Amino acid sequence: MKRCIVDIHILQNVPPSNMNRDDTGTPKSAYYGGERRARVSSQAWKKATRERFQQLLPPEELGVRTKRVVEALAERITERDATVADNAVKLAEEVLSVATGSKLEVPKRKAKGDDGSDRATLPESKYLMFLSRRQLDALADIAVVESDGGDPAILKAELKDKKKKVGARARAAIDTRHSVDIALFGRMVADAADLNVEAAAQVAHALSVHRSELESDYYTAVDDLSGDSESGAGMIGTIDFNSSTLYRYAAVDVDELHRNLGVGLDPEQSPSVPAAKALTSFLEAFITSLPTGKINTFAHHTRPSVVVVKLRERWPLSFVGAFETPVPRSESGGFLRQSCEQLTTHMTEMERAYGLDSDPTWVFRVGKETESLAGLGGALTLDALLGQVGSAVAERLESGA
Repeated sequence: MKRCIVDIHILQNVPPSNMNRDDTGTPKSAYYGGERRARVSSQAWKKATRERFQQLLPPEELGVRTKRVVEALAERITERDATVADNAVKLAEEVLSVATGSKLEVPKRKAKGDDGSDRATLPESKYLMFLSRRQLDALADIAVVESDGGDPAILKAELKDKKKKVGARARAAIDTRHSVDIALFGRMVADAADLNVEAAAQVAHALSVHRSELESDYYTAVDDLSGDSESGAGMIGTIDFNSSTLYRYAAVDVDELHRNLGVGLDPEQSPSVPAAKALTSFLEAFITSLPTGKINTFAHHTRPSVVVVKLRERWPLSFVGAFETPVPRSESGGFLRQSCEQLTTHMTEMERAYGLDSDPTWVFRVGKETESLAGLGGALTLDALLGQVGSAVAERLESGA
């Protein structure tokens, strides 16, 4: 059976920065091809992608990942029926315990309000729980309707009554209508493995295509109120940084994404629309997002110079092997031109060898340094790339290929 998989390959120049640091404050790195490379973790770029979703998708299409899930649900219960506000927390705790099988406890630490003062500490889950806003809304509806005016004891009895199947409805509520970010990045519910969601997207650690050199910035700060007779700095320190040309890669199993999202709520809408829309949203978010570590210090606002998208029907394929031998610095001092040449050669040879050279390809590129990629496909704008890939994915899903 043919599959529907989208591969995303990116080359991006990043100036001096420290966007993803380790526990010592040093930019993360890794050895590849026997040489130390700059590295940005997949977790850092997935977080940046999720944050970019906030500008691309409406809130109801996204999820909430938090330990404070009781608080989140209690707020929704109160919004639905203000008369049950006094018992909203207890109602939320009852329905969540049954729906997720999780034990909810008041943490030992004191919670702080926005003004820094202590606030009432509510029960929390022991781990980050990832629920869509629609799933929280469904649980809130069950809590309000089945509590007969906001009585936690009545709700608890209803949830335990197997004949009425209220508990089963609560459990089913968080296993349907997944948000786009849950469908893409998956979900683990430690206390109920059957509620886990298999991630449709895989994101690789970004690696520099060349050897990485670590540098340090020594800085000082002067006290504005110090007098002329007071010499010296008010503060001194160092910040480690590097600069790099990164190869970034991600793969999306669109079939898995389609299973996670379902066919959507609009019967007039094609069943492929939710998955195709989620895929193009991920494409745009992954391409344009940027981890923001130390961004006020370095202002490393760059966007990719090269994006190559492949539509696969057999398996995903990374081209990081193009850079197993580090890219040498060009005569003019850059890495991008040679990176494009090595990527083109490696991509062409790998696809020919594995019989993948007929897979549809879309290319977005900027500048003369990327001209070696011209033979792979027309130089599209970002909007054109997103539109064409989305249409091709929808067609593939509808055909059942």
